[in-house]
Amino acid sequence: MSSFLQELAEGKIDFAGQALVDLVSKVALTSATVFAFGVGFALQDIRITFAIVGMATLTLALLLLPPWPMFNRHPVKWLPAKSKLKSQ
Repeated sequence: MSSFLQELAEGKIDFAGQALVDLVSKVALTSATVFAFGVGFALQDIRITFAIVGMATLTLALLLLPPWPMFNRHPVKWLPAKSKLKSQ
């Protein structure tokens, strides 16, 4: 069970996936904030504004925080480790 939790918490995504998550979250949160401000201003109710922004934040967290395979399409290929033993 511990290895399952560790693998779940590790969340491997590549650099391109990180950039995609960053772009989607910025655009979606900005759009939701502008929309929430408009609705809250029109209805003169700040609770609706906060509710819309809160729901958008929770939805984005549920959609973007898990390490989905689409965020790991370009895994980093590391160079092999150099051996520490030098031949004499």
